Amino acid sequence: MFKKILIAEDFDSYNIAVKKTVEELNVSVVDQVFYCDDALLKIQHALLAGAPYELLISDLSFNSDYREQRLQGGEDLIQEARKEQPSLKVIIFSIENRFHKIKTMFDKYQINGFVSKGRNDAKELKKAITTIYEGQNYISNNDSVQQNNIYEFSEYDINLLKLLSQGYTQKEVEHYLKKNNITPNSESSIEKRLAILRESLDAKDTKQLLSIVIELGII
Repeated sequence: MFKKILIAEDFDSYNIAVKKTVEELNVSVVDQVFYCDDALLKIQHALLAGAPYELLISDLSFNSDYREQRLQGGEDLIQEARKEQPSLKVIIFSIENRFHKIKTMFDKYQINGFVSKGRNDAKELKKAITTIYEGQNYISNNDSVQQNNIYEFSEYDINLLKLLSQGYTQKEVEHYLKKNNITPNSESSIEKRLAILRESLDAKDTKQLLSIVIELGII
């Protein structure tokens, strides 16, 4: 089992609960921080001391307060921690439940596990820690994140979304596609494709769709 784990969580209740869960696995050293900047400092100091952390458990969202922070959330922390210690294992412990967002965290930041906060999260967290220690990745066994119908974006989809993100209206997109002999290029086919994309990403409108695909790094 891991010997040294760092927990980054800004809510007392979760911080205490996560520490208790980790300690039940007989982990020797369990440190806690409430700020991402502090987490990075601890990782850096541990490396300098020759006693690095083996696992980081972090939330994604951290509330702002009176204290100014350079790192604004879990994504920033993970990115910086990876630069300092590429071998560090990472579990995200978050209320986030959008599969595409979670998938991006695995693809972009090479996290090792995701556990959804909620019912049975202590049990899930233990399973995640054990599974990762054994050399495998782990995704919380939660219906909201276990989706099998992940939409695969085609080159056409990406071009369409890029044009819209650049301020093109759907009519202007239609003219662009026709001018460049890109098909399908009718107004109805464009709207149909956008409807499929909105449904796939659970976006209420095209503006939210663009926000999601930008956040996911698709465009």
